[in-house]
Amino acid sequence: MIRRMWRGWTTPENADAYEELLRTTVFPEIAARKIPGYRGIELWRREDGDEIAFVTVMRFDSLEAVKAFVGDDYERAHVPERARRLLRRFDERSRHYELREALGEDGGSSAKR
Repeated sequence: MIRRMWRGWTTPENADAYEELLRTTVFPEIAARKIPGYRGIELWRREDGDEIAFVTVMRFDSLEAVKAFVGDDYERAHVPERARRLLRRFDERSRHYELREALGEDGGSSAKR
Protein backbone atom coordinates (compact mmCIF):
# COMPACT_ATOMS: atom_id res chain seq x y z
CA MET A 1 0.00 0.00 0.00
CA ILE A 2 1.30 3.45 -0.95
CA ARG A 3 0.36 6.67 0.82
CA ARG A 4 0.64 9.87 -1.25
CA MET A 5 0.97 12.91 1.02
CA TRP A 6 0.65 16.54 -0.02
CA ARG A 7 0.37 19.87 1.84
CA GLY A 8 -1.17 23.24 1.01
CA TRP A 9 -1.77 26.45 2.98
CA THR A 10 -4.46 29.07 2.63
CA THR A 11 -5.71 32.12 4.47
CA PRO A 12 -8.34 31.71 7.18
CA GLU A 13 -10.75 33.60 4.90
CA ASN A 14 -10.31 31.05 2.08
CA ALA A 15 -10.07 27.89 4.21
CA ASP A 16 -13.75 26.92 4.28
CA ALA A 17 -14.15 27.59 0.53
CA TYR A 18 -11.06 25.50 -0.21
CA GLU A 19 -12.27 22.63 1.94
CA GLU A 20 -15.71 22.76 0.31
CA LEU A 21 -14.13 22.68 -3.17
CA LEU A 22 -12.16 19.57 -2.25
CA ARG A 23 -15.15 17.79 -0.70
CA THR A 24 -17.72 18.60 -3.38
CA THR A 25 -15.67 18.81 -6.58
CA VAL A 26 -12.03 17.70 -6.55
CA PHE A 27 -12.38 14.49 -4.53
CA PRO A 28 -15.50 13.30 -6.41
CA GLU A 29 -13.74 14.01 -9.73
CA ILE A 30 -10.81 11.84 -8.66
CA ALA A 31 -13.13 9.03 -7.54
CA ALA A 32 -15.10 9.25 -10.80
CA ARG A 33 -11.95 8.42 -12.76
CA LYS A 34 -12.11 4.90 -11.25
CA ILE A 35 -8.32 4.56 -11.30
CA PRO A 36 -7.35 0.91 -10.75
CA GLY A 37 -5.57 0.66 -7.42
CA TYR A 38 -6.88 3.97 -6.02
CA ARG A 39 -8.24 3.29 -2.52
CA GLY A 40 -9.39 6.70 -1.28
CA ILE A 41 -8.30 10.01 0.18
CA GLU A 42 -8.21 11.69 3.59
CA LEU A 43 -8.29 15.43 4.28
CA TRP A 44 -6.54 16.88 7.33
CA ARG A 45 -6.79 20.51 8.46
CA ARG A 46 -5.17 22.62 11.19
CA GLU A 47 -4.38 26.20 12.13
CA ASP A 48 -0.74 26.98 11.34
CA GLY A 49 0.16 30.48 12.53
CA ASP A 50 -1.69 32.98 10.35
CA GLU A 51 -2.55 30.29 7.79
CA ILE A 52 -4.69 27.17 7.62
CA ALA A 53 -2.74 24.06 6.63
CA PHE A 54 -4.28 21.18 4.72
CA VAL A 55 -2.82 17.73 4.18
CA THR A 56 -4.22 15.16 1.80
CA VAL A 57 -3.34 11.51 2.16
CA MET A 58 -4.25 9.32 -0.79
CA ARG A 59 -4.13 5.53 -0.69
CA PHE A 60 -2.99 3.45 -3.66
CA ASP A 61 -2.13 -0.21 -4.13
CA SER A 62 1.17 0.57 -5.87
CA LEU A 63 3.32 3.24 -7.53
CA GLU A 64 1.89 2.05 -10.85
CA ALA A 65 -1.56 3.09 -9.59
CA VAL A 66 -0.14 6.49 -8.58
CA LYS A 67 1.28 6.87 -12.11
CA ALA A 68 -2.16 6.06 -13.52
CA PHE A 69 -3.41 9.04 -11.50
CA VAL A 70 -0.77 11.67 -12.40
CA GLY A 71 1.58 10.16 -14.99
CA ASP A 72 5.21 9.08 -15.02
CA ASP A 73 6.31 12.15 -13.05
CA TYR A 74 4.34 10.69 -10.16
CA GLU A 75 5.66 13.09 -7.51
CA ARG A 76 4.14 16.08 -9.34
CA ALA A 77 1.38 17.60 -7.24
CA HIS A 78 -2.17 17.44 -8.58
CA VAL A 79 -3.60 20.91 -7.85
CA PRO A 80 -6.42 22.01 -10.18
CA GLU A 81 -6.41 25.69 -11.17
CA ARG A 82 -9.59 26.47 -9.22
CA ALA A 83 -7.87 25.11 -6.08
CA ARG A 84 -4.67 27.07 -6.76
CA ARG A 85 -6.70 30.29 -6.71
CA LEU A 86 -7.69 29.61 -3.08
CA LEU A 87 -4.26 28.55 -1.85
CA ARG A 88 -1.54 30.87 -0.60
CA ARG A 89 1.19 28.26 -1.19
CA PHE A 90 1.53 24.52 -1.65
CA ASP A 91 3.99 21.69 -2.13
CA GLU A 92 4.90 21.33 -5.81
CA ARG A 93 5.83 17.69 -5.17
CA SER A 94 3.94 15.00 -3.29
CA ARG A 95 5.71 12.49 -1.09
CA HIS A 96 5.09 8.77 -1.23
CA TYR A 97 5.44 6.24 1.53
CA GLU A 98 5.08 2.49 1.52
CA LEU A 99 2.96 1.15 4.36
CA ARG A 100 5.12 -1.23 6.35
CA GLU A 101 2.97 -1.92 9.40
CA ALA A 102 -0.48 -0.97 10.71
CA LEU A 103 -1.78 -1.96 14.12
CA GLY A 104 -5.46 -2.11 14.96
CA GLU A 105 -7.01 -1.00 18.23
CA ASP A 106 -6.66 -4.56 19.50
CA GLY A 107 -2.90 -4.42 18.79
CA GLY A 108 -3.19 -6.82 15.89
CA SER A 109 -1.25 -6.13 12.71
CA SER A 110 -3.20 -5.46 9.53
CA ALA A 111 -0.29 -4.77 7.15
CA LYS A 112 2.33 -7.09 5.73
CA ARG A 113 5.88 -6.23 4.87
